[in-house]
Amino acid sequence: MDKRDDKNGSAGIKISRRNLLAGAAAATIVLVQTAQGKAFQAALTQAESISDDPAKVPGVPPGTLGTRSAFEKPLKTPSDTSSRTPLQDLYGTITPSDLHYERHHGGVPAIDPSKYELVIHGMVDKPMVFTLADLKRFPSVSRTAFLECSGNYRGSNDGKLRPQEICGLVSQSEWTGVKLSTLFREVGVNPKANWFLAEGGDAAVMTRSVPVRKGFDDAIIAYAQNGEAVRPEQGYPSRLFLPGWEGNASVKWLRRIELSDAPFMTREETSKYTETVAGGKIRQFSFTMDARSVITYPSYPAKVEAGWIEIRGIAWSGRGKIVRVEVSTDAGKSWKTAALQEPILDKAITAFRHLWQWDGSPTEIMSRAVDETGYVQPFLKQLLAARGGNMGYHFNPVTAWYVQKDGQVLFKAT
Repeated sequence: MDKRDDKNGSAGIKISRRNLLAGAAAATIVLVQTAQGKAFQAALTQAESISDDPAKVPGVPPGTLGTRSAFEKPLKTPSDTSSRTPLQDLYGTITPSDLHYERHHGGVPAIDPSKYELVIHGMVDKPMVFTLADLKRFPSVSRTAFLECSGNYRGSNDGKLRPQEICGLVSQSEWTGVKLSTLFREVGVNPKANWFLAEGGDAAVMTRSVPVRKGFDDAIIAYAQNGEAVRPEQGYPSRLFLPGWEGNASVKWLRRIELSDAPFMTREETSKYTETVAGGKIRQFSFTMDARSVITYPSYPAKVEAGWIEIRGIAWSGRGKIVRVEVSTDAGKSWKTAALQEPILDKAITAFRHLWQWDGSPTEIMSRAVDETGYVQPFLKQLLAARGGNMGYHFNPVTAWYVQKDGQVLFKAT
């Protein structure tokens, strides 16, 4: 046990003799300053399991970092290239930063913020290089909005999928940074420039062409997320954020922007991130994420009982605000309007609720979102017809849950 104060002035944890005697069973709790996150979690875990009456045992003292209760274990589900947000375990509409979904093509780079630079050049009056400190000197803006991967859909034959596996490549944060339009005015964009290339500093050197109009509209160079610096997995020290548009275009670890009069036709917008449509054609530059909803409770692997059940879920649209979410508890035969949780923000996740009295008979429950443009979330068969039977990017079908007689809830493709 180290009672010494750090030479830089930060004190380690001090445990008095009285505390040691009062909590002899907890005396093994140690917090080490150099590994404070893991040590604090270990201490908390031990403290929470040490006694049936926590009022009789001193608790863990204040620490330098907060942590979740050891009894709460929300986790992302990782794969080689992505990890999915546990939608069914969240409350409200803000995703905790450490549970925000990930999708990267060359791993997470380690970038020294003191050496970070963003170059803006091409069809501009004055090419410039911005450091992170430069970006933070400009007027800042904060915006709560969702971010979603355009490949955010997965089906199942056995129904054993949670919302996390079906569409967990969506998350919502409060993003803070400088408007890209501010930087555009700083460098002086040529009126003939219609596109800009966003280039990342990861091993994949991710590049996407983005219309200049989006840059002047609501694009943000974000250096903060949910009140703290953007996390490495989300593009630290700085990333492009395009509200309502497919996640791949919101290039992380942003290091270069080049203005041009034409798209750059990069790999990620030619062989990738395009989708087939009926008639044998290919749809390209389909940036906007369409309206979508998903019921997060009840959902697999929940098992419910007959009686009153609050159906809960989330809805979002890259076209604007969600204006209505309809819920069906009889396999789509009839629909009722769910209650929406305020505030209802533009291009943001909105929570919805619907009170349902289940009589114990097998049935299907589902939801569909409607946004302010009048767009209605489609059924799977409608999407397949429009795409010529193909599944791929921008797949946002109505998601249904089959409630069996015994109360078991399973995913059901619609």
